[in-house]
Amino acid sequence: MNQDKPWLNSYPEGVPYQIDGAQFESLNELFAQSFNRYGSRIAFDCMGKKITYKELDELSWQFAAYLQSSGLKKGDRIALMMPNLLQYPIALLGSLRAGCVVVNVNPMYTARELAYQLNDSGADALVILENFAHVFQSIQDQVRVKHVLVTSVGELMGLKGHLINFIVRHVKKAVPTWSLAGMLNFKEALQQGKNTKSSFESVSMRGDDIAFLQYTGGTTGVAKGAVLLHRNILANISQIDAWLEPGLRGLRIEQLVFVCALPMYHIFALTACCLFGLKAGAMNILVTNPRDIAGFVKLLTGLKEFHVFPAVNTLFNALMNHPKFSSIDFSSLLVSIGGGMAVQKSVADRWQQLTGKPIAEGYGLSETSPVVCCNTPLINGFTGTIGLPLPGTDILILDNEERSVAIGEPGEICIKGPQLMSGYWNRDAETKQSMTAQGFFKTGDIAYMTADGYVKIIDRKKDTIVVSGFNVYPNEVEEVLATMPEVLECAAVGIKDGPAGEAVKVFIVRKDLGLTESQVLEYCKTQLTNYKRPKFIEFRAELPKSTVGKILRRELRDLES
Repeated sequence: MNQDKPWLNSYPEGVPYQIDGAQFESLNELFAQSFNRYGSRIAFDCMGKKITYKELDELSWQFAAYLQSSGLKKGDRIALMMPNLLQYPIALLGSLRAGCVVVNVNPMYTARELAYQLNDSGADALVILENFAHVFQSIQDQVRVKHVLVTSVGELMGLKGHLINFIVRHVKKAVPTWSLAGMLNFKEALQQGKNTKSSFESVSMRGDDIAFLQYTGGTTGVAKGAVLLHRNILANISQIDAWLEPGLRGLRIEQLVFVCALPMYHIFALTACCLFGLKAGAMNILVTNPRDIAGFVKLLTGLKEFHVFPAVNTLFNALMNHPKFSSIDFSSLLVSIGGGMAVQKSVADRWQQLTGKPIAEGYGLSETSPVVCCNTPLINGFTGTIGLPLPGTDILILDNEERSVAIGEPGEICIKGPQLMSGYWNRDAETKQSMTAQGFFKTGDIAYMTADGYVKIIDRKKDTIVVSGFNVYPNEVEEVLATMPEVLECAAVGIKDGPAGEAVKVFIVRKDLGLTESQVLEYCKTQLTNYKRPKFIEFRAELPKSTVGKILRRELRDLES
């Protein structure tokens, strides 16, 4: 029995306690192996346009050659600002093969946010979708970026791409007017790289070299760049590989197919779909706009098979509430993975009822490459936990004095493992502040551990609502409201309330417009003790969300302050 690490007692047979992080010296070595093994396989499919591993190899080399011929060298930062398109993995792999550091940028950033991240990272080059070029134009003179590549949605789609671009530009009018002197089109950069590829000088990369600056969401202050080394990402890929193996054991599947609806600039899809997919020789079906639920359902309906389906709670919920969801064939689905935000039991139960497969909830952060915990793919139903720590991962649940709490008692999740970042970019003080004396990373998430090692998230430390001295966790209130058939989505926040300190306010998107405030309050009386019940209720047409689909409580709180 492992008393210090009770989760090891719950590991599926065959899953190692530790992982071998030395299989590859760098991500570039991993890519080379995959290109050699899987050359003829489809690597990515976007809107019906497919590229093979061999084509990805060639195109990413061209991009690497372009960067080098433009004077960019090992350690220089390349910012990528685009949704899920074929251009993304080409630019990603090309940047890494040139020895550069990838800085993922949320395409929905405002001018202020974009200027901050480009300056903080010291980005030398930017690859940006034309839909957002006007944002960069407005701050171009405030940043040091020397090389700007602009791409379009349909740029690599051949003849079909011209039609796509026409619709995006002229029908949907999704491309505001922009002008950037000295920019190159993405295809022009590839052609330039093709012409100079013969003179490309190979760049030696090691595990301790930086692969990514992955910026935190900035929900609790200034966004910080988590420094993720090649060995951090490689370790997490190996951990995911070991964890999923029992669910794939004995299955005769020629090639795994991932539905990649989450954006690859987000750490969840970056590692779990894009990079792990490349190691496994998988095909990633790229969904450029997952908010177009009708289009997404149509895409899924047309797929012959898909095996791995990562998503966030709001996306699972939105899909199931589409009238044509029942037309999707889920018979080939092996595992649905929930992450990015808490998966609600009502959503998970309904998903399993409709698809035949449970949601295996996991947990991670930008700072941990990202996966820390996950439920095994062998589960028969939703566990309500984030699962077990992955191989090689240590977890402590600590109180405010950094003392371990008893099994079943809540405290802050603190993490140590090979996937943990080396620190925050140019922020030594914040890095030191984020670590315990024992070298564990303090996540800011409150949870408890069960006797068999499963971790149950209660809530974000900073989201906790204090009502008359009692802690109220928004997740619990939201879980209760989500069980009401008339509720589509909800969010709970704390607002100032005189002598009580704070009160619970809930924001609700109704499925049934006849739902009233009194009905909500009456239901909560049967499910929640007095201090946990919402004092204020506001019905809304929609809730603010991140590009991943995570409900932004912070924005709701800010409206009340």
